Amino acid sequence: MLNSLASGRRLALRMLLWQLAVALLAGLAFLAWGRREALAAAAGAAIVAAGTALMSARAFSGLAGGSIALAHLLTGMILKWIVILGGLVAILVQCKLPPLAAITGLVAAYAVNLAALRFKG
Repeated sequence: MLNSLASGRRLALRMLLWQLAVALLAGLAFLAWGRREALAAAAGAAIVAAGTALMSARAFSGLAGGSIALAHLLTGMILKWIVILGGLVAILVQCKLPPLAAITGLVAAYAVNLAALRFKG
């Protein structure tokens, strides 16, 4: 066994905390352009963090066999994408926030995924 369930939970929590920190930093960075841009950037990163939290909660919901664990992971990924796409539609269409800032926050939060998986520590 190369990876324990506990280390996966720790990695998911660390990734979630880093994504929330990136949401704050993205909001602060876009504050120079205005409040709406800062809100859009922070919201774009926050929906990725919310999707990660939902996927982690579903994937690590309990001990199970291989097929059930895979089903939990897949349903968690589907729920994550529903949250991200729904949140992006809400940010861009309903709230009419600036798209460049929202997508920049979203991409910045996804960059955390690459960094967290690259440097597991």
